[in-house]
Amino acid sequence: MLMPKEDTKRIKQFSIVWSFIPLVLSAWLAIDYWVRFLAHGSGEMAYQVNLSWIRALGVNYHIGADGLSIPLIFLTALLTFLGVYYSARVVRKRVKEFFVLFLFLSTGMFGVFVALDLILFYVFWEIGLVPMYFMIGIWGQAKDRPQYAAIKFFLYTLAGSVFMLLAIIGVYLSTGTFDILKAAEVGVWTSWPLAATLSFWAFFVAFAIKVPSFPFHTWLPDAHTAAPTAGSVILAGVLLKLGAYGILRILLPLFPQSFAQFGWIVALLGVIGIVYGAFVSLAQTDLKRLIAYSSVSHMGYVLLGIGATAVALNMRGQEGMFKNATMAFNGASLQMFMHGIITGALFFLVGVIYERAHTRELAKFGGLSAVVPVFYATMMFAGFASLGLPGLAGFWAEFFTFRGAFGIVPVLAIIGVIGIVITAAYILFRIIQNVFLGEYDPKKWDHWTTVDGEPADGPTDMATFEKVTLWPLVAVMIILGIFPSLVLNFFNQTAVDILSRLF
Repeated sequence: MLMPKEDTKRIKQFSIVWSFIPLVLSAWLAIDYWVRFLAHGSGEMAYQVNLSWIRALGVNYHIGADGLSIPLIFLTALLTFLGVYYSARVVRKRVKEFFVLFLFLSTGMFGVFVALDLILFYVFWEIGLVPMYFMIGIWGQAKDRPQYAAIKFFLYTLAGSVFMLLAIIGVYLSTGTFDILKAAEVGVWTSWPLAATLSFWAFFVAFAIKVPSFPFHTWLPDAHTAAPTAGSVILAGVLLKLGAYGILRILLPLFPQSFAQFGWIVALLGVIGIVYGAFVSLAQTDLKRLIAYSSVSHMGYVLLGIGATAVALNMRGQEGMFKNATMAFNGASLQMFMHGIITGALFFLVGVIYERAHTRELAKFGGLSAVVPVFYATMMFAGFASLGLPGLAGFWAEFFTFRGAFGIVPVLAIIGVIGIVITAAYILFRIIQNVFLGEYDPKKWDHWTTVDGEPADGPTDMATFEKVTLWPLVAVMIILGIFPSLVLNFFNQTAVDILSRLF
């Protein structure tokens, strides 16, 4: 922010280095937590800092991390670094403002995942709203109506934030504290069920808008389509996870009775999102919009897992129900992480082809596998991971979600399986077949450029900086497809800790 705006090269270099530091620290954090806690069978809240912030209101700067938040902190750091690195090459307009906003956005995302005070959580939640609004509105493509998409995103999220603020005040009036951990111990509105129900739904609407859950999802396709490539990556990879994280961190521990009562509604919304998002993706003709709707479908798995976990609280006495709930919790958590990696890669890949073709219309492509084989191979990995192919990261998230849900809400789980079939259809037929297979016809689209905007006779394959951006994500998909326990152990220990208190 303090550097001269004319010195774009130094601004970009500084942003890359500065965003790499949290990536190293988050990797160290994960290793340290594994050695000190997971190795001893504990998923407790660690690294806590609790300082008085606004004494008159009882608001503290209370932060910490556990097995639920640490993988998401690493995901945020990884996608932030890769987004900054990629943008350093492709962003040419108002460079200083872009990178200032991008780094500020990452601050808000990190803050949400470590905040243990409701007011602090709310502050960090709101910090992420403004940078993304400007990134969509300023750096979006004019033909995608970026100002409209940005305002829609802002109004939806702000409306949810109003509900959240009212619910936070309700928690304080009930418990006398804004501390998430203390409020969970005390219990919120335990003697006034109606107030507990209203607070629960106020929180849920705020989080559901961010997820986004059906029917609050309509801002997402417009925002994704209009956002610059790195903005779409962060939006799908991290910002959508804030809502799901809030449900697991706040709603489940603070409102277990209300959640148990209405968990089937959450699971139902998840199944509707899975099937609806998959069918709408199948109908898209714009590649980026297709992937945007696929996020609605894939985040539905998260809600199905969370909803099933809540429903299991009504069946505490049944044999194996704790195990089913833990499976569903793990499935939802894994899906948050895996979806961030996979969809982040898919949006980067859309950026790769758009920088050359300056169109995302599926009808304009065809036969690219022979012309750009590296791009084709990378898209195949990301696409197959997205449809849940065994051996890649996406499979385990879906497997754990359905394994848990089948033991709790079997009818909804069976309906949700339809989404897997439709996902395979739009990945194989709409993306792989339309874009890559068949014979390449240069007459279909002849307005190709290089990634730097120079005229080209046809599509050029991925540049070195694009390989550096995408191949780490592909490596993570493969590694976690073979060894999912590298991430699962974090989520599982915390799931056991949280659910043990509720069961």
